[in-house]
Amino acid sequence: MNASLASVLAVQRVGLVTAVGSSAPASCAAVRARIGNPSETRFTDGKGRWILAHQVELERPWRGVTKLAHMAALAIEEALQPLPRAQWERLPMMLCVAEPDRPGRAEGLDADLAAQIRQLLGVRFEQDRSAVIAHGRVGLAVALNAARKALAQGQCEQVLVVAADSLIGRSTLGAYERDSRLLTDDNSNGFMPGEAAGALLMGRANRAGAKPGRLLVTGLGFARESAHIASDEPLRGEGLAAAVQGALSEAGLAMHDIDYRVTDLSGEHYYFKEASLALSRTLRGRKESFDLWHPAECTGEVGAASGVVMLAVAEAACTKGYTHGPRILAHWANDNGHRAAAALQWQPFG
Repeated sequence: MNASLASVLAVQRVGLVTAVGSSAPASCAAVRARIGNPSETRFTDGKGRWILAHQVELERPWRGVTKLAHMAALAIEEALQPLPRAQWERLPMMLCVAEPDRPGRAEGLDADLAAQIRQLLGVRFEQDRSAVIAHGRVGLAVALNAARKALAQGQCEQVLVVAADSLIGRSTLGAYERDSRLLTDDNSNGFMPGEAAGALLMGRANRAGAKPGRLLVTGLGFARESAHIASDEPLRGEGLAAAVQGALSEAGLAMHDIDYRVTDLSGEHYYFKEASLALSRTLRGRKESFDLWHPAECTGEVGAASGVVMLAVAEAACTKGYTHGPRILAHWANDNGHRAAAALQWQPFG
């Protein structure tokens, strides 16, 4: 690991709620076993068939922002469980949500979701450095970048990163179905919608008393792709390749140093092709194999929550020792062309 420890983030605790598990260990075990949990929604497609989705089951049939808030609160409680409740209010909360142009996005989502989470937990998180990050799938990378700046400047000792999203709503499903982007019996080039919430307690890698045995974020990269999924331009993978190269450069690594990749790919051919093109632009050394993990095959497309799911899966794999090595590349892509990547490093015990 060549990145300066002052700029390196450490994942200290994880919380996760998905359709395949009500906790991080349960969800990650299901992803490892490639178990999905699709079920019929309340909505039908243009041919009158029930739309399938990966739905989170809660104790009551909450919907909309209220359901997102309850999922987020459960994830936060899991992530912060060892921390005395009195210390929660010292934490800034970076809340990742759907991007403003996402079809079916709830009106007033940013303010309403943050307020409902605080009300459910009975906690007012540190206000000056808390923020709502409305950047969809790339939101986690944006939040991690903001968190490392705050930590490096000594503004706080820890940062709580939270994400909650759902693509299971009438307007959202209708828009994606009209664009032929949902996975159906008639369309293999699509995704199955899902919903999830997650929380990461982040701290500095060089914090006094910090112990090994944690997942580190050693590099972040950002870029734009002009040939996004809705454009008519030929896809060449230049945006994602630039984001990947930026993350690798910060970490002092090359692509051939990476042991495996974990991504937000959820079934659409465009994004798999983009990942392949980006790899061809960045890989310069020979590799016998190069695994590509995509947890969305189990959780469904969970939008802004995908990043936390990916880091939770990577952290669980490292902890339990079923990875291909300690160096991991994560990358994300939004429909509007935003791209992000993160270089991750497992620092083992002892």
